[in-house]
Amino acid sequence: MDAAPDSLFPRLETLLPRVAKPIQYVGGELNATVKDWDAVSVHWALMYPDAYEVGLPNQGVMILYEVLNERPDALAERTYAVWPDLAALMREHGIGQFTVEAHRPVAAFDLLGVSFATELGYTNLLEALDLAGIPLHAADRTLDHPVVVAGGHAAFNPEPIATFVDVAVLGDGEQAVLEMTDVVAAWKGEGRPGGRLGLLERLAGVDGVYVPSFYDVAYRPDGTLAHVTPNRSGVPARVSKRTVMDLDAWPYPKQPLVPLAESVHERMSVEIFRGCTRGCRFCQAGMITRPVRERSITGVGEMVQRGLTATGFEEVGLLSLSSADHSEIGEIAKGLADRYQGTNTSLSLPSTRVDAFNVTLAKELSRNGRRSGLTFAPEGGSERLRAVINKMVSKEDLIRTVSTAYAAGWRQVKLYFMCGLPTETDEDVLEIAELAKDVIRAGRAAAGHRDIRCTVSIGGFVPKPHTPFQWAGQATADTIDARLRLLRAAINSDRSLGRAIGMRYHDGKPGIIEGLLSRGDRRVGAVIERVWRTGGRFDGWSEHFSYDRWLAACTDVLPAYGVDLDWYTTRERAESEVLAWDHLDAGLDREWLWEDWQDALSEIEVDDCRWTPCYDCGVCPDLGTATQIGPTGRTMLPLSPVAAAR
Repeated sequence: MDAAPDSLFPRLETLLPRVAKPIQYVGGELNATVKDWDAVSVHWALMYPDAYEVGLPNQGVMILYEVLNERPDALAERTYAVWPDLAALMREHGIGQFTVEAHRPVAAFDLLGVSFATELGYTNLLEALDLAGIPLHAADRTLDHPVVVAGGHAAFNPEPIATFVDVAVLGDGEQAVLEMTDVVAAWKGEGRPGGRLGLLERLAGVDGVYVPSFYDVAYRPDGTLAHVTPNRSGVPARVSKRTVMDLDAWPYPKQPLVPLAESVHERMSVEIFRGCTRGCRFCQAGMITRPVRERSITGVGEMVQRGLTATGFEEVGLLSLSSADHSEIGEIAKGLADRYQGTNTSLSLPSTRVDAFNVTLAKELSRNGRRSGLTFAPEGGSERLRAVINKMVSKEDLIRTVSTAYAAGWRQVKLYFMCGLPTETDEDVLEIAELAKDVIRAGRAAAGHRDIRCTVSIGGFVPKPHTPFQWAGQATADTIDARLRLLRAAINSDRSLGRAIGMRYHDGKPGIIEGLLSRGDRRVGAVIERVWRTGGRFDGWSEHFSYDRWLAACTDVLPAYGVDLDWYTTRERAESEVLAWDHLDAGLDREWLWEDWQDALSEIEVDDCRWTPCYDCGVCPDLGTATQIGPTGRTMLPLSPVAAAR
């Protein structure tokens, strides 16, 4: 049994008055779990590689935290990226990266699981490893160091961080982490046979687990990949993702964490379904999480009641990639609204498809009089561009939907678009301004007054692995910046309408770096390390991100490999090119993805296979899965009386 490490808190506590937001480091949140180190055999540290306020509400980490802590032979504690002010003091005083539950040193754990929702967290991984005293490079680690495990959506191409992680988990993590825990427990119980290598070999036998060091990469003279092949027997040539099929059997989190410090989401959230088959060609999340698996209406109701009782939150977020697409969303919203009528409990759909929102749903969501903002995502400014990206939403659909929302009492609607999409022109982007103006006109007419707002939020498009756009050339930062300037001028050209339209956007430079990291290969790891060594931290935060730092690192590192930043980003790939993630299987047939890319260029739309015959993307037959949708015919009866708000 591993000796219990001492808490770092007595040494840390004296430093906290000297840093911003010290409460984020003290732990003690409602529903946090602290277990006896000596009473378990396997110890997990779970990290979200961003600040506490962003990481604590993350559903993925929260789910794995509960799943692991329910085991009597395992414990899980959380750690987050520490801000530079505390990091400097930790180095000065020799204090390592710590968990927030018991302030144990991360270096003492058996496994460090890091969940990447975005690639811009990679430098924070290196910072945490260095603070913990864990060698940056997996090849330099010994039995004394944790196994570093990458998960989350970015793990579907972990090649840029292959040097730094021991293991990547593809797909849903609930079952995978339990099986990995079994492997570690057995290996430790047998006296750690084969050392660290022996453990990695055993972990490689778990479905969905990829060990980068067990694969060799060869390159062609032109810089493209020749092949990625296993370098030992017993390792699969392709690693396939994990898929949890019965969400009702995994009703997590049962007792969500309640933050002590302010966080980005102050609500109790329930994932009502997982996966999406709408087929938006830009959307990695929709592609890699197929098939659709709905949680039942009764399962949702039980999770909401248990979560509200455990947390005291007054808002329930119904989460999924497109929550209004749940086959029983109307019944779910009505059932919850009935149950909590007269209380302070409000419902929200964080993001809603334009063509799935209706007046009935609007009334149920606003029945108790509290209306959070609504977000709709047309994504493309013009009908033509929406056909390219397979976002089948017409201008008439959008106007009708937002008119419904304004008429039902909402005052604020947010519209999300992308700039830099394949085949996009200036004219496509300028249509966003006309659409926003039409929304204000229709909203004023529907509401009967002028006190309404529309916020246009613009994100730069980044091609992602395992999508039809994985072959696309990315728009340059200058192109995106120029189009955003044109859009702002067009919105402001009519003051009577423009003053009711807000515009939020990021310049094109962070997107270029995200593009480098999302479609990079192992050579990009040297760039990440150079950026971190020259001060790169919190690259997802505009005030910390430095494009010049990344550009300098690319200029210093990549020429030795015969490639550059543009080679990874703005260059279009050929069908025959070996992509860095081709040996990692999300279930999607590569041929189908290429055909869908060609359909995009021809502006051909593809229907949602939930409601139409299968169009053979490959997921269900390849992975032995199937779409699971209602209606179930069940109703959400009150589980217990709910007291009205006083």
